[in-house]
Amino acid sequence: MAVAGITYFDYLKAAFHRRVNVPLLGHMPLNKMALGVFAVLGLANPGFWFLGAAVELIYLVGVGGNPRFQRVIDGERLFAAQEGWEGKVQAAAERLSKAGRERYRNLLAKCRLILGLGGTLAGDSLGGARDLRAQNLNQLLWIFLRLLSSREAINDNVQGIPRQELTADVARLEERLAAASGKTDGALARSLQGTLAIQKKRLENLDRAAGSLAVIDAELERIEQQVELIREESAVSGQPEFLSARLDAVTATMTETSRWMDEHADFFGSLAAEDEASPAAALPTLRQLEKE
Repeated sequence: MAVAGITYFDYLKAAFHRRVNVPLLGHMPLNKMALGVFAVLGLANPGFWFLGAAVELIYLVGVGGNPRFQRVIDGERLFAAQEGWEGKVQAAAERLSKAGRERYRNLLAKCRLILGLGGTLAGDSLGGARDLRAQNLNQLLWIFLRLLSSREAINDNVQGIPRQELTADVARLEERLAAASGKTDGALARSLQGTLAIQKKRLENLDRAAGSLAVIDAELERIEQQVELIREESAVSGQPEFLSARLDAVTATMTETSRWMDEHADFFGSLAAEDEASPAAALPTLRQLEKE
């Protein structure tokens, strides 16, 4: 699978910094060492500088344009991307409660079943098609993880805030404000008005949190049921094209959910949306969490 965003210049850069394994010496930057030799020789005869530049250019074009070398670089980039993605998911999952981690693990297990099923469908290959399915599932899993993280962040923020006491306090302040409004001294009224505004804002935040939790719970359930439906439909259909198209359609519908979380991130916080575009072509393993 080709790495998105990599250019011919990237291959040339990789060839320039490539180290060659030399017996008894280890990995050595032979081309850079050769440039150093030509640089020293050029002090006696500047012609060696031009010769060294020509030799380096031939080396870079020959190695950087070699398909086998490019596949090696692609593999290294993909491996690094996968390791980075694994680390992000692992760190985010570890911050969840035990119940949240278990819920995420259950969805991950179903996604693994879908990916395994896709590889056994008639006429399917384990190459690019499988990689694309894994990317779609990774995006779905990341949104699910963001929702779980946001849900727990909201619960942490509103935990211990007594709604009944706030409601009673608002009523009490309104009564005191009404009594103080008829008096000549407005300082007391201004103070009560400020306190009343604060308590009303706290109640508004509780209402907003309750509404956000309702949406998050609905979205979490929708993703879980959607993944289960994909697994069932793929088993019945038996067509690899159906599975790929189904995953494309599902991930497209989650764009609105991701946008909603971005719009409310200032209130309850969530994981970064840009990480959904991870190029990882394999599902996370979460080995540390599976030891629980």
